Amino acid sequence: MGGTGEARELAHVLSGERGLEVVSSLAGRVADPVRPGGTVRIGGFGGADGLREWLAGNRIELVIDATHPFAATMTAHAARAGAALGLPVIRLNRPGWTAEPGDNWIRVPDMATAAQTSAELGERILLTIGRQGVGVFAGYTRPWYLIRAIDPPESALPPRHEILLARGPFTVAAETALLDRHRIEVLVTKDSGGDATAAKLAAARSAGVPVVLVDRPPVPPGLIEVATVAAAHERILEYVAPRHIGPPESG
Repeated sequence: MGGTGEARELAHVLSGERGLEVVSSLAGRVADPVRPGGTVRIGGFGGADGLREWLAGNRIELVIDATHPFAATMTAHAARAGAALGLPVIRLNRPGWTAEPGDNWIRVPDMATAAQTSAELGERILLTIGRQGVGVFAGYTRPWYLIRAIDPPESALPPRHEILLARGPFTVAAETALLDRHRIEVLVTKDSGGDATAAKLAAARSAGVPVVLVDRPPVPPGLIEVATVAAAHERILEYVAPRHIGPPESG
């Protein structure tokens, strides 16, 4: 279950293991996703029951949930389907960000609190939360929002806004210029972790811009949580029967 850089890297690593068949599943919410190597399926499963039926029908032996840290619904479905079938589910969850000296972070538990908190902090707000959470900000009429996303939001939008379509990774210089050009007073983002979009945090630190940071949803119980591709690879080899593994192909 992919859609992240870690998922693509893991699919590449596993392709070097002879005897394994790896299928990467993408949700299909991004119009032009970066596709991993190997077999790829795109689209939802129809909830936890649909996922369970697909796993059983395709004789899946191990599930790796390498979706985005905020893909809480998909992770919950993986946990339920895995438990129903007695399949181990490995949750590859990259570490969240850690504040550094000079950071002004306000951590909040959810997007609704982020919308209220950011509106109280400033009038020119940069949203880097993806397109799905933007509707929460639609009722705030005073601030002006710069909404950056890969694809256009389909929900209601705040009356004062501009859409910026862009895909990371971004540089600190580019993020600094963006904050300056649009006179941004508050940055709203999710604690996604990783390097691809971390430059905005460094830019905000340098510019003295406060960051409203939405905390991650909790990981359901029963999952095997790892933080790196290497750790996931190690756990996968522990669970997959040795008869499935052969030496890497030469040449």
